[in-house]
Amino acid sequence: MSFPLYSKQAEIKGKVALITGGTKNLGAATATELAKFGANLFLHYHSSSDKESSEDLSKKLSSEYSVKVELYQGNLNTAQELSDLYKAAKKAFPEGVDIAINNVGKVLKKPLVEISEAEFESMDQINNKTAFFFIKEAGLNVNQGGKIISIVTSLLAAYTPFYSIYQGTKAGVEYYSKAASKELKDKGISVNSVAPGPMDTPFLYGQETEGDISFYKSVGLGDRLTQVEDIVPIIRFLATEGGWITGQTIYASGGFTAH
Repeated sequence: MSFPLYSKQAEIKGKVALITGGTKNLGAATATELAKFGANLFLHYHSSSDKESSEDLSKKLSSEYSVKVELYQGNLNTAQELSDLYKAAKKAFPEGVDIAINNVGKVLKKPLVEISEAEFESMDQINNKTAFFFIKEAGLNVNQGGKIISIVTSLLAAYTPFYSIYQGTKAGVEYYSKAASKELKDKGISVNSVAPGPMDTPFLYGQETEGDISFYKSVGLGDRLTQVEDIVPIIRFLATEGGWITGQTIYASGGFTAH
């Protein structure tokens, strides 16, 4: 059985995109990009403190692009919570989800010998467990011919100290995606990861010194950090014309790392 691929951007009009962490930073920019081409949105956000800004984004996207936007607030720490996420999406959009994008993650920069069990478990839960069950539930719920995209990190290709727990808990996502791309082939679903370089968002600055930031800029194209705007078109491409790409990790770091 064959499934049609999107041959142009506009063909996501009327499709449904589920985005975790979808109301700020890269997630919000991705939501905006997909809305421009007519995709309806099911946007997850984690903290109740983000409710007002999430609602503002929802109203803005609905008004500007005439798309339907539904919000979902909650933790995604357990398999049941990931299942509930997709159930809520199905309730909001009975036609089902066509594009599933996992944008949640947590970073910790710390010597390996100083990492506590509690820190390990927190990182493992968010970066590894949540990612695994997101892909599992996507495999069970995404429509035929759909797209599953996970955000990882270009540090997966780095030989560096202090990021052991971040690299280690993100590394599994590559292999979950590879396996799922094979297992979901007969449903025409592509499964990929995108690996940004150090990105100019609050996610980065809490971990780094000014010297670190200067170094990251110095090794990238144009002597700058990765911008959200560098990554969004790649995600959109994988959700549209890039449907023939599957089982891959796309590194987009301006030369910070190469794989």
